[in-house]
Amino acid sequence: MFWAIGLIWGSSFMLIRIGVESVHPLQVMFIRLGIAAFLLWIVVIVRKRPLPKDWRTWRNAAIVGVGNNAIPFALIGFSETQIDSGLASVLQATTALFGLVIAHFAFKDERITPQKVLGLVVGFVGIIILAARNWQGGEVITGGLLGQLGMIGSSIFYASFTAFSRKVIQGKLEPIVLAAIAMLSGAIAEMVFMFAGMQFLDVPPTVNADLGATALFAIITLGVVNTFVAYLMFYEVVSRLGASRATMVTYIVPAVGLILGVVLLGEQLDVFIVGGASLIFTGIGIVNLRMFARLNRLSAKGAVGD
Repeated sequence: MFWAIGLIWGSSFMLIRIGVESVHPLQVMFIRLGIAAFLLWIVVIVRKRPLPKDWRTWRNAAIVGVGNNAIPFALIGFSETQIDSGLASVLQATTALFGLVIAHFAFKDERITPQKVLGLVVGFVGIIILAARNWQGGEVITGGLLGQLGMIGSSIFYASFTAFSRKVIQGKLEPIVLAAIAMLSGAIAEMVFMFAGMQFLDVPPTVNADLGATALFAIITLGVVNTFVAYLMFYEVVSRLGASRATMVTYIVPAVGLILGVVLLGEQLDVFIVGGASLIFTGIGIVNLRMFARLNRLSAKGAVGD
């Protein structure tokens, strides 16, 4: 189940890329969130899960939906009209790096250490290398750069509102109830973005009537499998493996996304992507490396022995 989630979430970037080629990104994400919200609420109702009894919890869960679903989904959708799905998946991995910085200021038990600083520096050098792809012939490729900035923006939102969720909601709601409320508020927010886009961004009022079967399949799969089913599976994995081990699935996602983009969509794999991705993954690895903790314990034992 753990590896299945990694494959499912890793394929999301490929499916988004296919979807936004035929449908506006805001429409794709509204449909995705709407399907997931509808199915999650069916599960909540059938299982008779307890709902929040105070308006503050409802409000905070709804804020999570906007900040952790609606806005980053919209940014990802826009970005994948400008950049390849594999590159998008690699840049999404920076969520872990931004999460370190935000957690340092949000939680007393998540302070930045020299080990984390080293991981951050290595990871962000990887981002710079990826951005260098947009400098060709002495000119900046604006579309590609904006797409990368959009993905980095989505990572910042994910990291920020994950921390917000932990700070104000953790322990107050069952995960599936939080997901149902967040998906619903995210879908409503995406609908608002979509209507605003009709006025200011030339978003079409309806989906194209000649939408191909491939794009339709990609969008529906995003909502049913990659969001609804994957969330249910993830909660099961958390219950069996624990939260810390379950969240390690996020390290598989960018690798899967990069491979699927190259193999199935024929996307370019150049030295910038290989070098940048390697440094980002290395940075994340350094942050989570247990060797430093072992060295610290050995050093402490040696000091005691002396």
